[in-house]
Amino acid sequence: MTYGRSIKLFFDGGCRPNPGAIECAVVRKGIAHYLHDLGTGTNSDAEWLAAIHALEVAAQNGDRDITLLGDSTLVVTQANGSARCRSEPLEAHRARFAEIAVGFDRVRIRYIGRTQNLAGIALAKLHAR
Repeated sequence: MTYGRSIKLFFDGGCRPNPGAIECAVVRKGIAHYLHDLGTGTNSDAEWLAAIHALEVAAQNGDRDITLLGDSTLVVTQANGSARCRSEPLEAHRARFAEIAVGFDRVRIRYIGRTQNLAGIALAKLHAR
C-alpha cells in the first residue's frame, strides 16, 4: 500500500475546574472544530475525548492517512500502547479510540508541546483571562 501525504490534526481537551465541564477542540487545515458540554470529567477524559473527536473530524473529511498531534503525554503513550490505562474510564476511551482508528489506512499520534498545539491555542482563545 502506498501512502499519500498525512493530514495533520491538532487536538486538545480541557475542563474547568478539574474535574469539571469538558470541552475539546481539533484543528484541521487551519479550521477549528469545537465540542462543548461533553459532561463532567477530568483533564485526562477531556484529552481522550479530543483525540477521539480528531478521528471523527478526519473521518468526516475522508482522510485516510492521519497524524494526530496533542500535548497530552498520557493520551499519546496510551494510544501508542507504550503505557497502560490505569482506570476503567481511560481504558474505555482508549478502546473507543482504537475502534475508530481501525477505519483508517494509517493513524499516527504524536506528542507536541503546549505552545505548538493549535487546538490548545484555539481553546484558550475562548476563555479570556
